[in-house]
Amino acid sequence: MASRLEDERAIETLIRRYVHLVDAGRWEDVASLFVEGGELVRPSAPDSPIAGREAILAAFRARPARLARHLVCNTVIGFDGPDVANATSYSVLVSAVPQRGISLSVGAFDDVLVREGGIWLFRSRRGSTAIDEAIVQHLLALT
Repeated sequence: MASRLEDERAIETLIRRYVHLVDAGRWEDVASLFVEGGELVRPSAPDSPIAGREAILAAFRARPARLARHLVCNTVIGFDGPDVANATSYSVLVSAVPQRGISLSVGAFDDVLVREGGIWLFRSRRGSTAIDEAIVQHLLALT
């Protein structure tokens, strides 16, 4: 059985692998990081959960092309048993979108992870946005 430190490293690697695969547009590989009935809530659509590996794959395939880089940090992991964990990570997204230019958003991901067949996978991944262009514009209007 893996040690707690080995589990934490595997979970942190899973979280980093997710952002690398998303940035590379490797949608099948992204979807494979979820359990079959997993759920994804994108930071850009917090009220529209995507349930199931096939639906997650379809949602990524349908997204518009963009050049993006995600940075994840400050990950904190807790365990709810030997094969269930939770993690929170801050996320910074820098993207270049045609006709819109460069955008920056800062948020977080709250994850529930399970070990299946010796491998850690996402059961749920819930993204949220704390700072983006719309929020900054709103704050500037208040001053």
